[in-house]
Amino acid sequence: MSHVGVPRGTARKRRSVALLATGVLTIPVLAGCTSDGEDPTSVAVPQDIAPASRDRVADGSTLNWAIDAVPSTLNAFQADADGATTRITGALLPSLFPMDAKGEPRLNPDYLESAKVIEREPKQVVLYKLNQQAVWSDGREIGAPDFVAQWRALSGKDSAFWTARNAGYERIEKIERGKDDLQVRVTFSKPYADWRSLFSPLYPKEVTGSPGTFNDGARTTLRNTAGPFRLRSVNKPRGTVVLDRNPRWWGDEARLDSLVFRAVEPGKRTNALTEGTVDVADIDPATANSIALAARYRGGNGGPPAHGPGAGITPAAALRSWALAHGSDEEAAETAQAAREETREAVAVYAAEQKALSGFAVRKSLEPSYTQLALNGESGPLSDDRVRRAIARTLDRQELADAVLKPLGLPAKPPGSHLALAGQPGYKDGSGALGEQDTKEAQALLADAGWTPGGALRSTRDTKAGSEAEKKEEGEKPAAGEKAADEDKDEKAEKAGKKDEKAEDTEKDDKASREEGEYTVGDDKPGSRSSGGSGVTAQDKQPGGAAGAYAPAGTAAPAPAAVKSRLGKDGKPLSLRFVLPSGPGSQSLRTVGEKIVAMLDSIGISTQVTKVADDSYFKDHIASGDYDLALYSWPATAYPATDGRPIFAKPEPATDGSLLVAQNYTRVGSDHIDQLFDRAVAELDADASRDLLKQADARIWAAAGSIPLYQRPQLVAVDKKLANIGAFGFAAPRYQDIGFTARQAAGPPANGKK
Repeated sequence: MSHVGVPRGTARKRRSVALLATGVLTIPVLAGCTSDGEDPTSVAVPQDIAPASRDRVADGSTLNWAIDAVPSTLNAFQADADGATTRITGALLPSLFPMDAKGEPRLNPDYLESAKVIEREPKQVVLYKLNQQAVWSDGREIGAPDFVAQWRALSGKDSAFWTARNAGYERIEKIERGKDDLQVRVTFSKPYADWRSLFSPLYPKEVTGSPGTFNDGARTTLRNTAGPFRLRSVNKPRGTVVLDRNPRWWGDEARLDSLVFRAVEPGKRTNALTEGTVDVADIDPATANSIALAARYRGGNGGPPAHGPGAGITPAAALRSWALAHGSDEEAAETAQAAREETREAVAVYAAEQKALSGFAVRKSLEPSYTQLALNGESGPLSDDRVRRAIARTLDRQELADAVLKPLGLPAKPPGSHLALAGQPGYKDGSGALGEQDTKEAQALLADAGWTPGGALRSTRDTKAGSEAEKKEEGEKPAAGEKAADEDKDEKAEKAGKKDEKAEDTEKDDKASREEGEYTVGDDKPGSRSSGGSGVTAQDKQPGGAAGAYAPAGTAAPAPAAVKSRLGKDGKPLSLRFVLPSGPGSQSLRTVGEKIVAMLDSIGISTQVTKVADDSYFKDHIASGDYDLALYSWPATAYPATDGRPIFAKPEPATDGSLLVAQNYTRVGSDHIDQLFDRAVAELDADASRDLLKQADARIWAAAGSIPLYQRPQLVAVDKKLANIGAFGFAAPRYQDIGFTARQAAGPPANGKK
């Protein structure tokens, strides 16, 4: 899947925003079976990873895993860290509390025997007891010096460390050794509910101990690691990051010999799969369709392959599959094949692709992130919360979710929370604070804000000469009443003179026309409106004349019905700039955007859609505030009190008059929301903290700056012989358990061959 990075933030960074969704599947072969009794509002969609016990996974082999690009840094705490950074460091470094399948942080026994709050008064103290076998790859014990170095680097007190996030670390007062080297005592200056978020990943002191090693030393290499794998090489020209088994790993031994992360652009992943250069790749629905077709026809009449992936595909089956994929039928395809050599070649190529793709399965789940409609409330019509709420009440969120998720056979329940997703302990549907879809209520809100049908055709301001409004607009000071009256008289006299001149000219024209045998409607006939008669015009008396075709002088032409229905105020239309990405990986966002445009159009709101390049979409438009409406995604988090605050905090004015928005790119917030986050992050009782977050979420809904639409689909192509890998959902991968269920010939790790 495509990603748009997040600019440098001032708080703990929620990873990878604006995930540009791909197109929607059109073939139902991927549709899965879901229980009618399952409630998606409270149950998470399970992960799809082909689970297998370790004794069923073969020892050895190399796995090639596609990533978008070789990461620019291996330091997860730097601003340019991305999803590839997270994926790679997850196999190399300690994560003390990784997320489980329900989106909750769980203690990792490979690194910790225990970790808990042992004191609350006068200050919060957390005691970490480390696994006695936990060591860095150079043999040194993981201990307090590593915790201290990371705290000092991320506390925000030393600007020499280029950090993207420090939330939580700034609350630490001191870190001490406990009763022995395997105990670490962390004392907080202020209570911190999300203390489990800290020290994950944990870097060795050799990285975090100085600004130089932190800023530059960990960008392309990690000499000291402590995971099931260690870093062998980073080769940007080849686009590979190669890991191999860590011989000092004390936990369950990795089943794979080597793990190769290979840079493959999203648009080239189908080729990479068919060529055998990758075994695992996030894919778009088009590639998923190709794999589904290959599975459908892999055995000719539906049987399994005879020997190896796709061996059972017959020419007839390939022809049928090719015809379906190219929108044709078998008879037409057969005729074309017999008539043209290029068609035979196309079918042969397609058959080869089918054979290769039939060796893959599509693992699917819901990604732990949601796509939202963002409404920029900094200025313009959307600065009025009534307009934002009206737009939100206009949207049929269920229709939008259905469009993206139903073709994939995934639950299409719109998210009910900004701070948790279905299945997480803190999840509660708070959308009732905004209200359900209701067009009439939306129209009432807009009318209350002054936006009415036809309002763009007239101005409600006093535009008479000498009026206060006109003088204010022209920058004049109000004049005395006598002066205004004189100016009014002068203007009327001037208008009267012009009218007399016009009437004289018209009379001359009419006389000339009559002399030439023509008749032009004028004001010289008895009974005309201008002469104060009965109101019957000359045309009314002529054969074929259209009664009422002429209005009194000065009457404006009637507006078309479509224009009348457009909302406006003070002569200005309600028109919003809708910015969308234009790249091949963002078709789903554009599809959703088109539906939103139609929904807004139905109540008279105009939209100006601007499509921009993916690489500039976020930086040049979302982060800079150059939009009214936009679509992007936020990832889920196990720590919403920490991670949610910078996203929904009230923007603060800077000294130069601009706004400091942190990660609140909608520019919508309130003091009350900030206070609820502050109370939640300092509340050590988990239930009480969640209650405060639910209150904050309700107010975020009511503010209508961010409208969650759907949870993103997660589609992963995986070699059918692989186990314990695929669509992980909330859970972090357990890298040491990943492997092939059948022995593979281990090739050189960096060449992409198994």
